[in-house]
Amino acid sequence: MKLQAKLIIAALGLGALPLVQASDFEDFGRVVKVRPLVEQVNRPRQECRTEYVQVPVQQQAQPQGRSAGGAILGGIAGAIIGNQVGGGNGRTAATAAGAIAGAMVGDRVDNDGRQAPPPPAQMQEQAVRQCRTVDNWEQRTTGYEVTYDYRGRSYTSVMSHDPGQRVRLRVSVEPMQ
Repeated sequence: MKLQAKLIIAALGLGALPLVQASDFEDFGRVVKVRPLVEQVNRPRQECRTEYVQVPVQQQAQPQGRSAGGAILGGIAGAIIGNQVGGGNGRTAATAAGAIAGAMVGDRVDNDGRQAPPPPAQMQEQAVRQCRTVDNWEQRTTGYEVTYDYRGRSYTSVMSHDPGQRVRLRVSVEPMQ
């Protein structure tokens, strides 16, 4: 390439340099104040405890054997008494009714004393778990309100983190029209 062409290209490059300015750039501002933004959140939780209590336990009564002797003797006595009443077919009916009634009364008299009283209730310890829901309020930081100074002017912005003493800024420059 000739020297003259090189000089023309260099002159055009230097002439276009002011037109190739960045429209935005990074700079730093001085942090003046940081205030955490806090909200209260309820996270209910379960509180449980186990208590040991005494509870009565009823035991099954053992059945005792029943006797048929009272029913037999009662039936005989009832038949004899029923036979003394009435005459003819009425006497036969009275004898049968007396035998049945006597058997029932004799069985009751003989076996009523045989039923043992239920054994006393025994106490047994049993674990009982009791739970309840209680409020559990927590404070949660959701962001930071940051006030900073840039070139003599004060700005405020909400940020997700505490920037420290300086805040990094993106400065954008646009021509006015």
